[in-house]
Amino acid sequence: MELPEECWESIFSFLEHHRYFEPLSLVCKRFLSISNHLRCTLTITDPTLESLPNLLLRFPNLTTIVFRDFHGNLDPVLSLISQSGLPLKSLDVSSHKCFPLLGLKHLASKMRNLIELNCSNIGSFKDSDLIEIGNCFPSLQVVDISYPDHGSGFSPTGSLDSKSFSGLITDYGILGLASSLKSLRKIDLSGNTFITDQALVILSSNCLFLSEIGIRDCDFITQNGIALAIRKSGNLKSIFMNGIGIPSIDACFLDSFAYARCLSELDLSNSFISDELLCLVAEANLPLYKLVLSRCFCFTFDGIYFLLSKYPSLTYLDLEGATFLNDESMIELANFFGNLTFINLSSCSKLTNSTLFYLMGNCPLLTIINMERTNLGVEAFSAEIVVNPRVKALHLGWNNNMNDECLKMASYVCPNLEVLNVTYCSGITEEGLLQILKNCLQIRCLEISKCQGVNNLELHFELPKLEVLQAEGLAIDDETLASIGKRCGRLSRLNLEGCLNVTARGVEGLIVNCKALKEMNLRWCNNVSLDIVAWMVLSRPSLRKVTLPCGSVPTANRKDFFLRHGCWVCQGWLFL
Repeated sequence: MELPEECWESIFSFLEHHRYFEPLSLVCKRFLSISNHLRCTLTITDPTLESLPNLLLRFPNLTTIVFRDFHGNLDPVLSLISQSGLPLKSLDVSSHKCFPLLGLKHLASKMRNLIELNCSNIGSFKDSDLIEIGNCFPSLQVVDISYPDHGSGFSPTGSLDSKSFSGLITDYGILGLASSLKSLRKIDLSGNTFITDQALVILSSNCLFLSEIGIRDCDFITQNGIALAIRKSGNLKSIFMNGIGIPSIDACFLDSFAYARCLSELDLSNSFISDELLCLVAEANLPLYKLVLSRCFCFTFDGIYFLLSKYPSLTYLDLEGATFLNDESMIELANFFGNLTFINLSSCSKLTNSTLFYLMGNCPLLTIINMERTNLGVEAFSAEIVVNPRVKALHLGWNNNMNDECLKMASYVCPNLEVLNVTYCSGITEEGLLQILKNCLQIRCLEISKCQGVNNLELHFELPKLEVLQAEGLAIDDETLASIGKRCGRLSRLNLEGCLNVTARGVEGLIVNCKALKEMNLRWCNNVSLDIVAWMVLSRPSLRKVTLPCGSVPTANRKDFFLRHGCWVCQGWLFL
């Protein structure tokens, strides 16, 4: 008896990412049809362009389209998408050289129900564009206009010329946008250096459902403006900012937290805060679950202790750069970490193995730990080691004292580890890495770039889940590369930049076995010729992006060949 379509759809929906649909779609026509209908996200790159009309027909239920590494004209592509009849809800055109006004107008003529629009890092972005966004898509709820690229509008002295001044985002543009978007919930204004407090007043007055505001690197927004926004935005749940407290913290800003009844996420990165501010936040009795104090100054252990004692419900804590923290103080703070799932303690230079293993043993819900640039490898391990199957990711890069013993111990404590980053850890060798890979078979992302002690990583066991391997600058050779190809069947991204011992023979051995490989970086692998790259693209249809060895310059015909086969090729750091 065959299962009905709805049952198969439910089974497929358990897959973490649409990339896992591809092997299923090869099983039979029915699975192909089901996976096509379940696909909801499409990323468009330069090689995608030629097949885009067919892709839009193949995936009729796309709700999200993202442009990545796309260097062409967006206008005709958006016009094509507008004719597709897709139920589009989210569009990402970030990091493009110019704002696609004409294309968005075409899109709006057919798809006015767009809910989310990302225009971050867009060139030539100005007030009139914001007004058009509001007119075209009045149903928008999430807008990202952060860090517009106005670099070309600056004179050699760093000042704006008269023509480019009118091509900036100001309060006038925010007024035009906010007046049309009555349902706006989230907006990121970061990096718009010419908006002022008035922009926050406009948003809080016009957008009554506003729940998230991003205002990092907005030079003319003051503490007074932020305080007004907090007071007037009754639904505000998240605010992220930086540079607070220069030269001092204003009383109005301190008092504003008493009115932030819904605030659950607070980010004060790179600010000069005080224990007084932390105490006021603590006493405000907020529904806080995310707190970011990354690279903040002027607060002490007493201030953070008092705040954390009031918020044992925190799930996300970032204390990067809090150099006063030591192992003893972290043990005290850990009493309030019962619900914590993420912690960042990078650049807390006094923290050692004791903190790492105490957190893993005493924080039952902890999933992600960042302890880069600390002092791991210095302290001996405690006698009692507790297994924590919840820990999925360890980011431990730039710890020169960390050694193989630390990795081996981590492999016992975190049997379900999925992400390991030990970049620039010169004290570890292949012995420690092989031990953690043997014990942690769930690892899907391994970052070991610039680990000078790793000379050989030849694998004699399967790594069934490994998808990403960052191995820049290692002394691995062709035999090691061939073993990686044989043992890592799901490998999709491989970075071999600066691996000088790798030759065409090793690349061939890898390509033959890695049927899912999508991206490969061969920059500075000068023993690999351009001819082998053409063979790679033909032999492995899954390849989407290859970075060539430096000095390899393909002809125009060969560039066209790569694009026709759906692969984007870049030379060194420059796209061709």
